[in-house]
Amino acid sequence: MKTQANRIEWENVRIVPILHNRMEFALEVRRQFLEFKPTHVAVEYPSTLKEKTVKGIERLPLLSVVYYEEKDGTFVYLLLEPTDGQVEALRLALEDNLCIHFIDRDTEGYPLDLSPMPDPYSVTRIGHFFYCQAYLQTHRDSPRSVEDRLREKTMAYHLQKLNESGERVLFVCGLYHLPGILDMLGRPQTEVIGRRIREGVGLAHLHRESSAEVMTEMPFLAASYEKSRKHGVHSPLDRMAINRELIGIARERHQRNNREELSRNQVRVLHKYSRNYALLTGNLVPSFYQLVIAARGAVDDNFAYELWEKGSDYPWQTEDPGLPILRLKGEDLFLDQRRIRFHRRLKTFRRRLVPVPVKKRPREKVPGEWRRQFDGLYICSYPPEDVVIEGYGRYLQKRALEIRAEENSRTVPFVSSMMDGIDIRQTIREWHQGKIFVKENMPIRGKVGSVVVIFDPDVPKKDEKEVFPWRVTWLGEHEQESDMAFYGTPAGEIMDGPGISRCQYGGFMLTYPPMRVYDIWKDPFFDAARNKPERLLMAALDYSLEKHVVYVAADPPSGWCRSMAAKLGKKIIYLPIGIFSPVTLKKIREFHVLEGHHVRRYAKHFI
Repeated sequence: MKTQANRIEWENVRIVPILHNRMEFALEVRRQFLEFKPTHVAVEYPSTLKEKTVKGIERLPLLSVVYYEEKDGTFVYLLLEPTDGQVEALRLALEDNLCIHFIDRDTEGYPLDLSPMPDPYSVTRIGHFFYCQAYLQTHRDSPRSVEDRLREKTMAYHLQKLNESGERVLFVCGLYHLPGILDMLGRPQTEVIGRRIREGVGLAHLHRESSAEVMTEMPFLAASYEKSRKHGVHSPLDRMAINRELIGIARERHQRNNREELSRNQVRVLHKYSRNYALLTGNLVPSFYQLVIAARGAVDDNFAYELWEKGSDYPWQTEDPGLPILRLKGEDLFLDQRRIRFHRRLKTFRRRLVPVPVKKRPREKVPGEWRRQFDGLYICSYPPEDVVIEGYGRYLQKRALEIRAEENSRTVPFVSSMMDGIDIRQTIREWHQGKIFVKENMPIRGKVGSVVVIFDPDVPKKDEKEVFPWRVTWLGEHEQESDMAFYGTPAGEIMDGPGISRCQYGGFMLTYPPMRVYDIWKDPFFDAARNKPERLLMAALDYSLEKHVVYVAADPPSGWCRSMAAKLGKKIIYLPIGIFSPVTLKKIREFHVLEGHHVRRYAKHFI
C-alpha cells in the first residue's frame, strides 16, 4: 500500500474512504476522480442492487430510494443522496462512460455501526488523508464482526481481480471498512459465497415532504452542493458559509413576512448559541436541528420557522416522477407494522431524528397557489386571536386606571387619620424628621371605554409608500367582542394556507359595546385627522361611552386631539408603548384573515 503524496493506493487501485452521505467526502471523491482519471470505478454496493441504483442515480437531482424486503419482513431503504461519496463516484463514472462495479456482499440483517466519528468538517482543515490516517491509527486492531469480515473479504477479492487488468481503479468505500480491506489486500483472497440475485428490488421517488425528514444532510446544503456541481464550480463548498447563507435568507424572509428586522445582537447570539450547542455534542459546525433551536432561542418561533422552511426545502421536485412515490418520516420506526431499516453502513453523527420545535405548516403544491386563490371578497377573523386581542384590550383598560390612580394619590404626614395606609417608602426617606407619612388615594371618576394601540404611525415621507396601507373596520360578532378598526399589511400578501392570510397591525382601535361603529375610514367626520393614528384616536373618542380613552403609542397624542377630547368631555390616558412587554406586543401584532367562516374549520392546521 502507498500512502505518499496524501493518497491511499494499492498497486493500480486508489482507495477513497468516506463517511456516507457527508458533503465534505463527496467533494473529496470528486477531487480525486478528476486527479486520478480512473478507467474503472468500484463502490461499496452489492451487485444485486446495481440495476435500480444506476437508474436512481441517472434521475438525480431528483431523489430516489432503492428498496427491498428481507426474509424476516424487514424493509431496507437505500436513499440516493447527491452528497454521498459513492453516489458522486457513480455519477462521474456514468457521465464519462466508465466501467462501474458493485463489489460489496449482499448481507441481510446487517447491524448499523453507531460508533461516533470526528466531525466531517475537520476534513476541510486537516485534509482527507490525515483524517483517514488518524482513524487507521486508532482503529486498526479493533475487533470486527463476522458480517464485516465477509464483506471486506468480498470487496478485497473483487479489487484484486480488477487490479489484474492493469487499468486504474477508483474504489470508494466506508471509512469503517478501510482497516480490514487494507489488511486483506496484502494476501490473495478467494471469492466468498453469497447471494447473487435478489428478487423484489424496487425504485421509488422520494416525496417532497419526506426529503426534509430523512435526508442525512440538510436539504438546503444538498441543494447548494447540487447547484455548484451543475454549474461546474470546483471551488470547495464550506458548510459554515452555507449555514451563514441560510441564516441570511431566513432574515430576509422574516423581515418580508413578519415586518421585523433582526438586530445585530440577535444574529450574534444566534451564532454563539448554535456554535456552543454544536461543541456540546462533539461537533465543529451546528447541525440543521441545532440551527433551528438556536433561531428560536435567539429570536422567536416565526424566525425559526422561516429558517426551517428554507433549510428543509429541496428544490428539485416533480409532480409526475414516473415512479411510485415513497413517503417516509424521520420518527417512523415501523411502517404498516413492519420495521424499517435505513441502508446506511456507517451512522456517523446522525442522532435519532428529533421533531423540529416549531409547528410545521403544510406547503403549497405550486409556489403562489394560495395567493392566487385568495380574492378577499368575504373575510373574517381567526377566533383564538380574537380572544387574545380582546383580553389584551381589557388588560390595557385595567392597567390605565391603575396608573391614573397612582398619579392621583398623594402622601402627607400623619396627623389624625391613617388615610389609605402608611407610605413605607416616604416614611423611611424622611425618617430623620421623626414623622410617619400616610397615603391618600383620590377616587377616579369614570371608566375606560375605548383603547387605541399604535405600533407604527406609518407616516411615509415624500415619494415613499405606506407600509400598512390596508384600512378596515370590523364589527364584533357577539357581546363579548368589541368593534375594531385598524390599519395593517394587505390581506392576501402573505399566505399561511388556503384562504389564510397572515397580516400585521400598524395600529388598532377597540371600542365597547359592539355593533355601533360605522366604517371610520370612510366617515367624513374624521377627515380632519392628519394621519392614521389621529383618525383612530378621534374615532375612539367619538364612540367611547365612558369618560376615559387609553392611547398606547411611542409618542403622546397631539394637542389637537387633546383639545377635541376636552370638547367631547373625554380624557386621554397616554401610556408609552415602551412600558409593555415587547414579546407580548409582538404576539398580538400579528393576526390572520380568513376567507370565510368555513376556513375556521381547518385553520388550526396552518396557523
